[in-house]
Amino acid sequence: MRHSEKDRRIAILLISPTLIAMMIFIYGFIGFTGYASLSNWNALKIDLSFVGLDNYITLFKNQRFLIGMRNTLTFTVLFLISSILLGFFLAVLLDQNIKGEKIFRNIYLFPMALSYIVTGVVWRWLLSPGTQITGPLGVNMLFDILGVGFLKSGWFTDPKIGIKAVVIAATWQTAGYIMALYLAGIRAIPIELREAARVDGASELQVYLRIIVPLLSPITLSAVIILGHISLKIFDLVWSMTGPGTGFSTDVPALFMFDTTFRGNRFAQGSSIAMVLLTLVAVLVVPYLIMSNRREVQR
Repeated sequence: MRHSEKDRRIAILLISPTLIAMMIFIYGFIGFTGYASLSNWNALKIDLSFVGLDNYITLFKNQRFLIGMRNTLTFTVLFLISSILLGFFLAVLLDQNIKGEKIFRNIYLFPMALSYIVTGVVWRWLLSPGTQITGPLGVNMLFDILGVGFLKSGWFTDPKIGIKAVVIAATWQTAGYIMALYLAGIRAIPIELREAARVDGASELQVYLRIIVPLLSPITLSAVIILGHISLKIFDLVWSMTGPGTGFSTDVPALFMFDTTFRGNRFAQGSSIAMVLLTLVAVLVVPYLIMSNRREVQR
């Protein structure tokens, strides 16, 4: 018993620096940001006088913020659908025991090794519509070469497409990661289940739809949480690829927060945007963490 008590104290002593750092640099700063969002600190001079919810009321009347929230909703829905469907499709292809599976798996996973800044720069060039002087560039040039010039588009410079062009770049980067999640899940399903279904006359499509897909629901939920978390706070990809875009067509709240806080020196207003983003992420992540905790306790 004495050894157990001693070990517990040593363990607490070892993790205490990390706990203290977390309390200060994570929760302490979150608390300060929350208080700043309720203050009148909208200039270089610090002014933490309490103004209540005035900054939030002003924020939700701001047209740019509302456009950014709408873009975020569009981005999140399209990003989730495209990444999950493409990732699952690639996992199914690799599950067919094709030759060179390891090579293809590494190729699909490679984009995940890049930062969103690099991805944004690359796709900014690929989706550049070009000018009258340079002619078509990137993908538009490829369409011309292939004789399908009618597919050319202004991409992120076109307000009607805008954020959808960013979805293409984001999907390219994350689909390989989702593929790896699904492939691991598929390989973990006992082969006997599939064989039994085939013996009962089920087609390969029915095997996937009625056996594999339902069994992969925990992985799908994890993918939704991960991708949703990424999409709600996306900044670096948009910053390096498009910026706010034409008519704020590619603007997102995180970009607006950066401009408001560090370019406009409106720290209270920027803090209110940060707290809105934190709340959105918490609404998505916290229920998942609680549910995961309960599963671990039940086990």
